[in-house]
Amino acid sequence: MKISISKSKYNVFCRILLINIGIVTNVLFAYFANKLKLPIFLDTTGTMIVASIGGIFPGILCGVVTNVFATVFYRANIYFGFINALVAIFTAWFFREEHYKRVKKITLFVISIGAMSGVTSALIQWFFLGNPQNTAIIDSIEAITDLAGVSDLISYILIEIFINIFDKAISITVALFIFYVVPEKIRLGIKNSAWRQKPLTVEETKELGKVSKDIKHSLSVRLTFMLFVCAISLTGIMCWVGIGLYYDNSKEERAESALNAASYAASFIDPYKIDDYIEKSEFSLEYTQTKLFINTIKTNAIGVDYLYIVKMTKDGYYYVFDADKEDGTSHKAGEFVPFDKELLPYVKGFLDGTEIGTIETDGLSGWVLTSYCPITDNNGICRGYACAGVSLEYMTRYMTKFIMRVVLIMSSFFILIFAFGMWMAGTLMVYPINSIEKSIEEFIEAGDDQKKLDAAVKKMRTINIQTEDELEKMYHIICDMALNQTEIIRNVRRISDSTMKMQDGLIITMADMVESRDSDTGAHVQKTSEYVRIISEGLYRKGYYPEKINPKFISNCVRSAPLHDIGKINISDKILNKPGKLTDEEFAIMKTHTTAGREIIEKTINTVKGESYLKEARNMAAYHHERWDGKGYPEGLHGEVIPLSARIMAVADVFDALTSPRVYKQAFSLDKALSIIKEESGKQFDPKCVEVLLDSLDEVKVVLGKYNHSV
Repeated sequence: MKISISKSKYNVFCRILLINIGIVTNVLFAYFANKLKLPIFLDTTGTMIVASIGGIFPGILCGVVTNVFATVFYRANIYFGFINALVAIFTAWFFREEHYKRVKKITLFVISIGAMSGVTSALIQWFFLGNPQNTAIIDSIEAITDLAGVSDLISYILIEIFINIFDKAISITVALFIFYVVPEKIRLGIKNSAWRQKPLTVEETKELGKVSKDIKHSLSVRLTFMLFVCAISLTGIMCWVGIGLYYDNSKEERAESALNAASYAASFIDPYKIDDYIEKSEFSLEYTQTKLFINTIKTNAIGVDYLYIVKMTKDGYYYVFDADKEDGTSHKAGEFVPFDKELLPYVKGFLDGTEIGTIETDGLSGWVLTSYCPITDNNGICRGYACAGVSLEYMTRYMTKFIMRVVLIMSSFFILIFAFGMWMAGTLMVYPINSIEKSIEEFIEAGDDQKKLDAAVKKMRTINIQTEDELEKMYHIICDMALNQTEIIRNVRRISDSTMKMQDGLIITMADMVESRDSDTGAHVQKTSEYVRIISEGLYRKGYYPEKINPKFISNCVRSAPLHDIGKINISDKILNKPGKLTDEEFAIMKTHTTAGREIIEKTINTVKGESYLKEARNMAAYHHERWDGKGYPEGLHGEVIPLSARIMAVADVFDALTSPRVYKQAFSLDKALSIIKEESGKQFDPKCVEVLLDSLDEVKVVLGKYNHSV
């Protein structure tokens, strides 16, 4: 056990070491590629190595962590983490299915993974990073666009596909080299170090998957759904929180900038000249100088898109100054604009000259955040307002791009979390539970077959679940219960076998007591039992009467055979041992041994409950003198109406009588006896019983040779 634990720890250490080597390999390749401004990065080489040896989760972990570390020298790397994760998934599958053994499969894998990476990388750089990140590619884009007559985007995608196919070809070559260099024993140890039970092969995991196929809602499906929902929810929450924080901070910063600009402008404007500015021409020198100052304030105020001075009325406001706009839509002095509906609640405040603060509107000017600062004279009377506005339209565009970037970043972590959850659920719950379930089913299917029970218990104990939780405790309890149950069945069988042997001994003793009264039937009990076995097994081999014949039936017949003449105990010795032919009256008495035997055994059946072989003994005793053609006794039954065990005994009984000497005749030769039996096929005997007797002459001769010395 200590050796096993030590070996397990060593494998886990190798697994961790492999992941770290993969991360270092990726980061180093990416760093030098970035420094040398190469079009390829080779930052999936380590991922492929780890996935090929360690499997899916170690590969994904290596890929995602790689891109996090690589942001130190190339910030955009964080957006490509999910590509590395997908490469890990496909590589692990590729090696698990052993496609690496065929060049055609390797080529197809490189093209597929390269095309996937190339298209995805191109789209990310084009739409979210603004342009290709490698300047050397830009000239190639223009060349392909001019040559092929396609768009720049298509040209760029084609270039990225080609570059990524080349990149992945180098990476998979290195991964294959490492895979073959690492000894198979170490590879297997690393791969199996994640198991918390006996490691399963790919075929065994697929076979275990069939265990839950009849379950409406399997545990694996529920866990997968739960992990998927949790991972998606976590990603969504992170996006929402990030957007919310950005929106609140950005809005607060813009509002503060607008308020500062409005306050500064309000402090510069002479409140007593506002009416003059509206009435006089805006082309006056003083007006022009003031407007230039307003323009300067707007230019220097970060994020301020609108800066204007207005005079409020109850219906709207008059423009006094309006800083120049890039689109040339600035309002002229004296131009009247009615209030937007968003401003109507603030009209009274405007007229009273109160501090309005910042108002968010979505009117003709778009989505705007505007700060209003009153311009008051020396008497505290409000003469106008300085208004500074910032457009929030850019936030919509920015937040859309922000969301997509967060999704790109979180997608790799989503894959990592999902893979980790699936790995944990599989190794700690699903596979152990399915293994236990399958072993229990095999134990149940073993029934009372002791060999199968022992094999099932042995196989159950080899699962060796080591989850160190309630599941492991339950596993050990089930193993102990199965072992105890098997031992109980073994003891019961041992007692049953002893009882059976005792019963068989009593039966043989009883049969011998009856036989000892008949001077003509030497070894008759033993020989007829052997013939019954031969005929029964022959019928079973040929598939005759499949609805009736099985190993249990054969055993019952052989055990019952010694009792077929038990009724002769009621026949007097005078009749039983008469050397001459019996009279009609004597023969009538002799025939009663069949009914007497039935009565004796029926009384025994009523005493010994559940002994099915005695029912066949009753049938044999009662009907072994019935004939196939219906001319037998005691009831004149015919054909298959006669119990099968009695039809078998009829052949065995007559054949032994023919081949054994009697006081009134010599024993017939084997050929003569078989000729008589064959002649009576379909008359006295069941033809199928005769057929199997004739086909089993080698066994018949063995019985004759065994008991001839006693004849």
